Amino acid sequence: MNSIFKPKLFTVLKEGYSRHQLQSDIMAGIIVGIVALPLAIAFAIASGVSPEKGLVTAIIASLVISVLGGSRVQISGPTVTFAMVIFAVVQQYGLEGVMITTFLAGLMLIGFGVLKLGAIIKFIPHPLVVGFTSGIAVIIFTTQVKDFLGLTIEHIPAGFAAKWGTFFHNLSNTNIYALAIGVGTALISIYSKKVLKKVPGSFIAIILTTLVVAVFKLPVSTIGSTYGEIQTSISLSFPNFDLSTLANFVAPAFTVAILCSIESLLSAVVSDGMISGHHRSNTELVAQGIANVILSVTGGIPASGVLARTATNVKNGGRTPVAGIMHAVTLLLIALFFGKWAAQIPLACLAGILVVVAYNMSEWRSFYSILKGSTYDIIVLLTTFFLTIFVDLTTAIQIGMVLASLLFMQRMSKTSQIYAPESESDALEDYSDLPKGVDVYEINGPFFFAAAQKYRETIQELGTKSKVLILRMRHVPFIDATGVHNFRETVKYLEDIKVTLILSGVQPDVKAELEKARVDFLIGRNNICSSYSEAKHKATKIVEERFPKKH
Repeated sequence: MNSIFKPKLFTVLKEGYSRHQLQSDIMAGIIVGIVALPLAIAFAIASGVSPEKGLVTAIIASLVISVLGGSRVQISGPTVTFAMVIFAVVQQYGLEGVMITTFLAGLMLIGFGVLKLGAIIKFIPHPLVVGFTSGIAVIIFTTQVKDFLGLTIEHIPAGFAAKWGTFFHNLSNTNIYALAIGVGTALISIYSKKVLKKVPGSFIAIILTTLVVAVFKLPVSTIGSTYGEIQTSISLSFPNFDLSTLANFVAPAFTVAILCSIESLLSAVVSDGMISGHHRSNTELVAQGIANVILSVTGGIPASGVLARTATNVKNGGRTPVAGIMHAVTLLLIALFFGKWAAQIPLACLAGILVVVAYNMSEWRSFYSILKGSTYDIIVLLTTFFLTIFVDLTTAIQIGMVLASLLFMQRMSKTSQIYAPESESDALEDYSDLPKGVDVYEINGPFFFAAAQKYRETIQELGTKSKVLILRMRHVPFIDATGVHNFRETVKYLEDIKVTLILSGVQPDVKAELEKARVDFLIGRNNICSSYSEAKHKATKIVEERFPKKH
């Protein structure tokens, strides 16, 4: 169990902790706490629960996961990714259904960690992730139209198309004050960072719009007028459920667990790159599970690691889990001393914040990039995207995973018909005469989602020891969207550490995929060679020019 569960906080404290780092972590934690405040409230409302549940979730999740998690800088809390799943559970089963779903998801996450599935979850195909993430963004945007326009619609249909039909039918009833607040909030959230880099735009927007509504008594809906006073207490509560109905919650709980795993580990991987660190994926999953189990009985909703808040933490100096603990403390103090004022926040302001969040998570650039790629990836992307919008997220993930697996097997069945280019010999090469500073790495087999992360880690590790890295790809029959995504990040990483990458023997199909994603421009077209001998000659010349021998 010790190899599975090793919290980073204890490692950090054992290594030594300076006063300077404490100051940096405290400041980062305070800033992230301010960033998280409006988001926690907005995500709770988007999930169909009362605002205080978002605050409870952010406080408890961040505290527990910072203490027990496997990442140095992970910031956890409620996320818009779960909103549509939880909203559906609330509509059908009420708050007790949310408690059961959160509890089961927590147990599943602990199970993922104990079974050491952390590495496997990172290999979920990139088109699948982009598909349901973009679909969620469209759904979240749709759910905010009512409050953004200030429409007073008592009953909104469940279907996506029916919702928009209702909105268009009621456009004439738009509340101009609510619309102005929503648009103003979105603009402030986007552009305020050009003036005030440390203070989040969403926080500024909440302060300004709440004051304007209160002073001028504008006729718009607020948190208080819709949900009543915000409670600032945390209490234990256990759901009443029948074992015979437990099966109803397995599917949504599994969806939450998978989404939490993907989002948390993605956030941890990206933040590793920002601080040159290495997270412990299985420890992180166990910590996420424990936090969700606790949240299920303390009035919270599902939580996970959140990339945007984690990146904010790193950019403001956070380098240890102490920053995450300070983030929780900051939110707790705000809730205790300023919670009653939160009831005055206009719902149009929260809708404006969520519209910006939906845009940021839409990943439209990745979406467009995949559409220019292989037919297999496009099928997975569009199937997952449209199922998320028109059916539900659980079905989208299940069918998307099955479809990705079937298409991969079909793709693998065709690889025997693809041969290495004639310019590359199958004979073993002698690497002993390579100049100092030049290393060679060869990939054998498809650069697909299940291997992409491992290749990326290995290439990056080799790159830190090299001046020029020759990557032989003569036996790579194809590369999928996940492979392209990881390869692009690897090229950027090597560029940052001043390592020149040279490709050798790239198959035509693979080269075409790299060109579609414009990775060839990142590498440099002159650094893509048809043969190993050409690549070695180029590498030798680069080393001699950049690092001439001293006489």
